[in-house]
Amino acid sequence: MFEPVIGLEIHVQLQTATKLFCGCATTWPAAPNSQTCPVCLGLPGALPVLNGRAIDLAVAAALALECRVQPESVFARKHYFYPDLPKGYQITQYDRPLAVDGRLRWQHAGAVREVRIVRAHVEEDAGKSTHAAGRDAEASSLIDFNRSGMPLVEVVTAPDLRSAADAAECFRQLRVILVAAGVTDGNMDQGSLRCDANVSVRRAGDNRLGARTEIKNLNSFRFLERALDHEIARQEDLLRRGEAVHTSTMLFDERTGETAMMRSKEGADDYRYFPEPDLPVLVLTDAAVERVRAALPELPAARRSRLAGQFGIPANELGAVADSAALAVFFEATIAAGGDPRAAVTWLTGELARRMHEQGDRLSGLRVTPATLAALLGMVASGALSTSAAKQVFERMCRTGEAPADIARDQNLLQESDAALLRALVDSTLAAYPSQVAQYRAGRGAVAGFLVGQVIKASGGRANPGLVDALVREALAATT
Repeated sequence: MFEPVIGLEIHVQLQTATKLFCGCATTWPAAPNSQTCPVCLGLPGALPVLNGRAIDLAVAAALALECRVQPESVFARKHYFYPDLPKGYQITQYDRPLAVDGRLRWQHAGAVREVRIVRAHVEEDAGKSTHAAGRDAEASSLIDFNRSGMPLVEVVTAPDLRSAADAAECFRQLRVILVAAGVTDGNMDQGSLRCDANVSVRRAGDNRLGARTEIKNLNSFRFLERALDHEIARQEDLLRRGEAVHTSTMLFDERTGETAMMRSKEGADDYRYFPEPDLPVLVLTDAAVERVRAALPELPAARRSRLAGQFGIPANELGAVADSAALAVFFEATIAAGGDPRAAVTWLTGELARRMHEQGDRLSGLRVTPATLAALLGMVASGALSTSAAKQVFERMCRTGEAPADIARDQNLLQESDAALLRALVDSTLAAYPSQVAQYRAGRGAVAGFLVGQVIKASGGRANPGLVDALVREALAATT
């Protein structure tokens, strides 16, 4: 038996208006190389000037991840050659990072999971290379320096993860927290959040770490999980055959689902780190850190605890309502409008979350309001609408903003709950199925379900199922 050992390095783009060391805009999308200057192009003589807003956001990220913010941190030069790094080095932090010793916690299957955060440091991004096949199968590469100099905070976890699924969930939870903190927009398809995964495999029970590989630039939870699953299987296969795993940097091909070697893995010595001579030591006073802490919005863990206590709902059932400030506000407004808390959670984490996902995880484009949702929940609770009919009504509410009662009447979806009318339908149905009634009398209780279905069918699907079930069983009991 083998055991994987996984740690993550997550690159988080900070939500600033300008880049880390210059005044170039960070807007996306923009024409290639339209947001550049001598500083982010690394031209001779250009000097960096630190973006104070980026530091505030980096401190916010550190606090949200329960890190200890260091009073002094130092920027360093990390040297390597690549065409999208025009200076030949990256300005980052090395031995004295902004923050250390944090943790990321979340609930899974009723238990609290925890991953240690080793460090969170500030750095600039490199440019973006696009590789494409040209004419006559000649390869070509294009470089866009708009991303060069973008402000990042890199979050490095300890090797505490033991499965690809756990790693993907850790990445997902980190995104939830940092988006909630206002640190990043978390748009992975735009490059705002990227992950490198370090993985090694060892015999179960062995405390020694095996040779590790690093899978670079994963920008989705699914790709991270698939890449790790393949790399774990590849390393296990090598070890079973008595072959060595070589420390290397890997790339993941999402089309084939396979990892492939990119280059041998560099160590810290290869980068020839030394302190950045053009930037002073970054000094953060207690007052500066507390100012950022005081400005932090309510984070998902605190929101989950508050909502659970306030509305009597188990914390693990709150899901997306606790993760999203917008959904939490919608939820509380729905309750204030008379909606049942548990029913509201069900609809917000189900139907509403699904429709938000269809339009890019935005609530603003949906025309349903807390008041109309509360009215819909009331109609379901009273039996005026079945759950399936309510979903049809909700779909139109999201598009038009109409009241649920108006939609239900217009689409003839109102549920029949008139007991006298339904009792007449029950009597005629039992009279039409004497053999099934006889079977019920003989002890086949399941036949009652068939008869309920026939009554609902006779009503054109509008009969209240719960009331019909009670009336059928009452009538059958009277015949025995």
